[in-house]
Amino acid sequence: MLQVLHIENIAVIEEADIAFDRGFNALTGETGAGKSIVIDAMGAVLGQRTPRDLIRTGAAKAFVSAVFTGVPEDLAALADNGIAAPGGELLLQREIYADGKNACRANGRPITVAQLRQIGNSLLNIHGQHDGQLLLDEERHGDYLDSFGRVERELSDYRARYQAMDATWRKIRSLEMDEAERARRVDTLRHQIDELERADLKPGEEEALQERRNILRNSEKFLSAVQGASYCLSGGEDSMGAVALLREAENALRGVRNLGGQFEELSARLEALQSEAYDIAETVRDLEGSYDFSPAELDAVESRTDQLYRLEKKYGATVEDMLAYLERCRNELDSIEFADDTIARLQKELEKQRKQAMQAAEALSRARKDAARELERRIQEELRQLDMPKVRFSIQFTEQEPTENGIDVVRFLMSANVGEDLKPIQKIASGGELARIMLALKNVLAENESVGTMVFDEVDTGVSGRAAQKVAEKLAQVSRHKQVLCVTHLPQLAAMADTHFSVEKGERDGRTYTSVQSLSREERKRELARLTGGDRITPAMLEGAEELIAAAEQYKAGLAP
Repeated sequence: MLQVLHIENIAVIEEADIAFDRGFNALTGETGAGKSIVIDAMGAVLGQRTPRDLIRTGAAKAFVSAVFTGVPEDLAALADNGIAAPGGELLLQREIYADGKNACRANGRPITVAQLRQIGNSLLNIHGQHDGQLLLDEERHGDYLDSFGRVERELSDYRARYQAMDATWRKIRSLEMDEAERARRVDTLRHQIDELERADLKPGEEEALQERRNILRNSEKFLSAVQGASYCLSGGEDSMGAVALLREAENALRGVRNLGGQFEELSARLEALQSEAYDIAETVRDLEGSYDFSPAELDAVESRTDQLYRLEKKYGATVEDMLAYLERCRNELDSIEFADDTIARLQKELEKQRKQAMQAAEALSRARKDAARELERRIQEELRQLDMPKVRFSIQFTEQEPTENGIDVVRFLMSANVGEDLKPIQKIASGGELARIMLALKNVLAENESVGTMVFDEVDTGVSGRAAQKVAEKLAQVSRHKQVLCVTHLPQLAAMADTHFSVEKGERDGRTYTSVQSLSREERKRELARLTGGDRITPAMLEGAEELIAAAEQYKAGLAP
């Protein structure tokens, strides 16, 4: 559960610490006081998209942290990101800077916003005041059903088969072209293949050409350097080189080698030096004789380099890239020239894949329909508890051509009044009905989730009177097995809370500040009276508030723990 939420510089909240408790937690306050900002702060620390303008005016950054307790140590989201939660305790932190940068941590370990979101989604579920409108989007109905039915295995199996079928179909489409287009493509490929084959490309050729061209372009400098080194090492007709001089020095010391260790060491060093100098002299002499610098060779090298440059502009940045392109051209030419045979083979393969995909699609559809019957029953029961006993809820299936999501088009239908036909939800549901249907759906889906905390942001929109009382009772039921945090304007919901917070806005030194305070029983009575009758609180209103709290306590006492 969410134990502590710490907020700094989020909108009008300069700093706040909110210590939530188990069960049902309610937040109330005047419109605009900042209740939804608390929800925004929760979203921020859970990795949700957070605009920079949420940072309090004048502040360089915003900071939010959340302490969760009772976190399963084997939670997949933690294991996937290498996070440990010793004792089931987890601290999530997020800093949001004005330049758009973020710094996120989980139990002190740096993580990305995406990792924070993955972890947050497994800990807390936020049901916003506009979520009911999502029911109007029929494309989401299938997602809701799949989530309830847990058809991940069937859906994954189908998608693998569908994607294989789709890949084969795309290959066939790429091979199916009219004769004129095919002839043009064949001519282009043959020209390119011929040009590249005549070039006789060799891997590593560019580097060798570049090295040889550098030598040829600097032939005079090269010869001068090599000849100078050779003369110094080997000497000439009128002088001895270093090799001969070292030999004479070695001979001069050879006669005194036996006079002591020092002479013997010097003689040995001269011998090694003379041998090394001789080897170098031979290498330089071979180098001098190995190069034949002719203008014709330089012209040939320059011409080949230019040829490779022109080819690279058309076929690839390197010789290796051009050879790879040549291989692709050969393969494409083969596939076109033998396209009819290839298409026939692929058509057989496609037909086999289509049968396999349809078998998987039908298995997925059966799993969905089984889940739909159970979801209809569960939603109907939830709606009955939410004071909508006459409402009928049904899930309609329409078959379509296979897509990545299967062959089913799923739509939620309802009938709000006895005797009326089932119709799409968006055509007949009022705002209050949408809110309660969404609440029912959320409650049913939450039973299959490991999420321990559910947040409801003004789910009472369009609800009042007896319906509001039923919504309050439903949230109380949910709070017996999950922590519930609820932002509300309704006294019925606030009275049902186990812990009640008041969100108040004030001014200090020309700035607006929002504070969050936990209320005592007496303070709760005044807040409920304010929700009922406004600022002019009368003794009768306080008595009514006391009755609401007492009735709520009596109802909760009868709930199973």
